[in-house]
Amino acid sequence: ETNDKEKTQAIADAQIRLEDLGNKIEELTASSARLNTEIKNHEKEIAQNQDALDKATAIREKQLAEFNAEEKDLLESVSALKAAITVLSKHHGGAMLQLPRSHVLGVAATVAHELQRHAS
Repeated sequence: ETNDKEKTQAIADAQIRLEDLGNKIEELTASSARLNTEIKNHEKEIAQNQDALDKATAIREKQLAEFNAEEKDLLESVSALKAAITVLSKHHGGAMLQLPRSHVLGVAATVAHELQRHAS
């Protein structure tokens, strides 16, 4: 008789435990489905972000190449102008530069500053 009571109580406890576990399984299954959906959304977002990053990188590389080409041309132009001034000064005895030396140095400093500013 006492054994029957214990068995009945154990069965009742097991049924409650089974019900609790069933509820927990349903809860975790719903969480799993939600998390899987979130993962798929994040993967899609990551792919879109990577695509945008790749496009931006390509644009920046193109801009850098254009800038480097333009800078090279400008530096070559400055060098050619310096050489021309030297040659013309030798042929005309410096008569071409009627500006005071301080003005010429100021112009040279400005050109150098602009070249440095656009170099970075």
